[in-house]
Amino acid sequence: QRHQMSNSSSITQFLLLAFADTRELQLLHFWLFLGIYLAALLGNGLIITAIACDHHLHTPMYFFLLNLSLLDLGSISTIVPKSMASSLWNTRAISYAGCAAQAFLFAFLVAAEYSLLTVMAYDRYVAICKPLHYGTLLGSRACVHMAAAAWGSGFLSALSCTLNTFSVPLCKGNALGQFFCEIPQILKLSCSDAYLREIWLLVFSVSIAFGCFIFIVLSYVQIFRAVLRIPSEQGWHKVFFTCLPHLAVVSLLVSTGMFAYLKPSSISSPSLDLVVAVLYSVVPPTLNPLIY
Repeated sequence: QRHQMSNSSSITQFLLLAFADTRELQLLHFWLFLGIYLAALLGNGLIITAIACDHHLHTPMYFFLLNLSLLDLGSISTIVPKSMASSLWNTRAISYAGCAAQAFLFAFLVAAEYSLLTVMAYDRYVAICKPLHYGTLLGSRACVHMAAAAWGSGFLSALSCTLNTFSVPLCKGNALGQFFCEIPQILKLSCSDAYLREIWLLVFSVSIAFGCFIFIVLSYVQIFRAVLRIPSEQGWHKVFFTCLPHLAVVSLLVSTGMFAYLKPSSISSPSLDLVVAVLYSVVPPTLNPLIY
């Protein structure tokens, strides 16, 4: 046990999963990720600029969308540049501190985004089901408080998960089965007795995520019930155009995330896992501005 403990404290770096072993494929990965990253920067940057500069867009819906774009920019910037650099310089190493920072930031930004999407569902629900109360329920102060709560809850949950994860002794080497540092992957390196201690963390995270998901679903049930009572076709169109982007973004995040974490190990292979990891970590931040 002492040997194992000293083993974990002596880890100075982690090895990330490489996308490719040949130089041509490494460069292909670099250029592909560069293209995706620039697209994400451009799309989210345009949304942020447009909303910040246009006074007509200073409404709750667009205020939350601005926050969503900031979170997307943050999450993709946490993992993609490092991955590009690794491919370019043909290295798999990431420092211990760098890995901890990446794991924390990614967990924080994704958790905050999920909370924000829940708040956005509430915004759509009030706009459609209680339009007369919209101004009072979603005043500017209420919106700032809700956005702050989304960022804050993401920060606190990520902080507790990261601190717990990095305080666990690791005795299964330092090679991660992922192209960026991610808490579940680091837990896989922990000693078996420590792993049980971490189960509650995962249960806690999943139950919160499930709670948000149920809230979003219930909001949409109410919205669709209200829509069915709207007589005019124009009303239908308006509702679907304000709700569909949000619904698409939520579906993208939830489906890719669930597939990544809940897929049966029988269909697991390193290449499939990589594709799935890219799907839920890189694709949503790039597609969200396009969807909106």
